[in-house]
Parts: sequence; structure tokens; C-alpha cells
Amino acid sequence: MSEQIKKSGDIMIPQTSKKRVVIIGGGFGGLKIAKGLRKKNFQVVLFDRHNYHTFQPLLYQVATAGLEPDSIAGPLRKRLKNFKDFYFRMATVESVDTSRNCIITEIGELTYDYLVIANGSLTNYFGDSELERNVFPLKQIPHALNLRSQLLQSFEKAVLQSDTEEKQSLMNFVIVGGGPTGVELAGALGELKLHVLPKDYPEINFKKMMIYLVEGLPRLLNGMSHEAGENAFNYLKRFDVQVLVDKRLKSYDGKTVVLDDGMSIPASTLIWAAGVKGNILPGVADASVFKSRIKVDEYCKVIGTDNVYAIGDVAYFPTEAYPNGLPMLAPVAIQQGTLLAKNLVNLDKGKEMKKFEYLDKGSMATIGRNKAVVDLPGNIRMKGFIAWWVWMFIHLLSIIGFRNKWIVLSNWIWNYFTFDRSTRLIIRPYVKKPARQEKEPEKEEVTSR
Repeated sequence: MSEQIKKSGDIMIPQTSKKRVVIIGGGFGGLKIAKGLRKKNFQVVLFDRHNYHTFQPLLYQVATAGLEPDSIAGPLRKRLKNFKDFYFRMATVESVDTSRNCIITEIGELTYDYLVIANGSLTNYFGDSELERNVFPLKQIPHALNLRSQLLQSFEKAVLQSDTEEKQSLMNFVIVGGGPTGVELAGALGELKLHVLPKDYPEINFKKMMIYLVEGLPRLLNGMSHEAGENAFNYLKRFDVQVLVDKRLKSYDGKTVVLDDGMSIPASTLIWAAGVKGNILPGVADASVFKSRIKVDEYCKVIGTDNVYAIGDVAYFPTEAYPNGLPMLAPVAIQQGTLLAKNLVNLDKGKEMKKFEYLDKGSMATIGRNKAVVDLPGNIRMKGFIAWWVWMFIHLLSIIGFRNKWIVLSNWIWNYFTFDRSTRLIIRPYVKKPARQEKEPEKEEVTSR
């Protein structure tokens, strides 16, 4: 029987005679496991620092005013309501203690019989603290909202700017990373430049707005076919995006982008889409970590443990097709979560567990209206209008919740026929200003006569 441990706070999870499964992370993989254990002989406890699940592939559309955040996110409690013996706690897991079979959170400690680490990945700044301070990442909804405000505020400032160089810096946007996120973001910015922003800011000459996409490898979309990379390159050129391949960022101080070939670009906005790393929790043994990911076997069990599992972006599982580990994509987490839930049920019943085999269903990226690239199994390649429709269909199917699907679809239809983005709102985190101190009246000097 699991026993609840109290430390800095009471997590308020009842004791149980069932096996307790603790899941860290409410992403694609974590949700799949929780749903897979529904009505099974387990107590399930899910931890996440947010109270919602995010459909991350569409974050760039929130950042470019195409969608509101609630259309790609949904409350975790709503997704898992009416699950018996299921508990959700909004808290940050600070570390794990495999020797005591417990996790340590900001609200207390909790023991587990089985632990599933599905907390995804973090933006990788490669140890550059200056870069981390000055760039705009795109991994969470707050990041997307902050970037959206930054983009719009740049033009609000540009309208008022008389200095030519400073105005150009405000209108230069640099994206580092030529993967799907960088390519899709560059295409979305290109559409804003051509169809939306000139109507909002008639005082600005948008021919001077410059969008740079910097990629360290010789081509774009390195995880897809060479043909897909070439097509994406050509589509971006139509949006007047300056694609700089085989170039790397050397430094960025918040004002000037410097590349490794000496090229210098004045820019107030640099968007970082160049890499991620596994979100490794303190307490995970160093021997179980490789390249910032947790080593797992064919059952998703963490190497060197008996009852700890890891799935999704944080898990390192090399195969013949993927010697550097499975790609950090949603389909991997979904497939691993689905199988792990079944394996935990089999394990509880004394049945044989099944080995994980990744089924690659293809890759895709969109580069604006009627422009996309799709790679499917069997060397099937698509581009243009048909690929764009395939991209939309797959993403709509993948979004969780009928309401969210409908909102996203209606926004896409509106944007398509009106060439408009209806969510151009500047929303920055609210910072309370200190109370103004009333100035005490000066005492009049009294003089005797």
C-alpha cells in the first residue's frame, strides 16, 4: 500500500490499496497514459505546472495573431473529469527520489508505485545566458502571447520613430532555426507583412520590413526530405523572407544580431527556434541521462530503475532508423503513452508487456496560405494546395476537444477569405506599479518680527 508523505504541504491525495501511478506532465503523452488507465485498477495522480494542456504545433499562430490561446488549450481537469480515483495537482515537481519512490514538489511530497516522467522539453540556449535574456522563445502560451505583443508593439514604436536606423531595427525580425517552427513562423510573418499590417499601419512602408530566417545547416527542414526543404525555401522567398542557410548565430545583445560569418543585423526582435533539450529533473541518475534526455528501454522504462518510465521529448530511445533517438514530436509521445498505459495494466495483471515500436506517420510544415510540404511513408511527397489541406486536416483531428476544433476551423476560414487576423491585441504581463508617494507639504518657516 502506498503511503502519503507530508513535508512542506499536504498534497491531499488519499491513501489507497491500489497501485499509485504518478504522471509528471500533462502534455500529449501524459494525457494518453491518464486516459488509458481510466477504469483500471490504479490510482492516478497527474502533476503539471499549468492547469491546461497546450497544442504546441499551433503556438506560432497564437504568436502571429491567427488564433487566441484558448483555441489551442484546454483545462486538464475538464479533459479528465469523471475519472474515478484520478487526481490533478497544479504544481512544479522539483525533484525525484527513486530510493524512496517519491517525488518532491513545491506543495509537498508523494510516493508512487509507478512513476511516469512526461514533462517534455525545454528551450536549449546552449549555455548562453546573454542569449537567454534577450531572445523570444516559443514553447508555451505565455511565450506566444509575449511574442505577439512584441511584434505589434514594434510597429507602434516604429510609427513614432524619426530615427531611420532605429526604425529599421524595429522592423527587422530574425528567426533562428530552420525547422518546422522557424519555417512556419517565417511564413506567418510574411503573410502579416503582405496582407494585414499595411492596413493597420498605413504610415509605414512595409517594403522595408525585413524577415530573416537563419539556419545553421545547409538546408531547411533537415528532418524532412530534401525536396520538402527546397520547396519550403522557394515558398519563403515568395514572402520576401531572407533565408540564410549554413550560417550560425554568434551573439545577440538585444540590439544587434551577429552571425558567424561576420554579418551584422540590427534587430529589436530575435525569435529562438533553434533547439530544445529534455527537461531533466534533479534526482534522475547521471547514468540514466544521455544528451539531455533520459535513457529508456523498449518498454519506456528508465535504464537503471525498476518502476520509473519516461516518454516523449524527455526520453532517449535510439533505433536503427533513429540512431540519435526518436524525434521530439507529438506522435512519439502519443504512441508511447498509449502503449505504456496498456503495459502498466498488463504488468498489474501479470501479463507480458509489449515492446515499443515507433510508427512514423510522416512529417509536414505549412508556409502560409495554400503553401505546405508533406512527407508521408512510402516516399510520398506533397506540396502546395493539396499539402496545405492535408496539414489542416491532420491538425484539426489532433486538436483535443470539439469546441477547440470548431474555433480553430472558423478562425482559419475567416482568415482565408478576409486576409485578416482578428486577434491583434497587445497583452503584456501585468506589473503592478508601486504606490505613488504623496509629497509632504513643506513647512513654512516662521520668522519673528
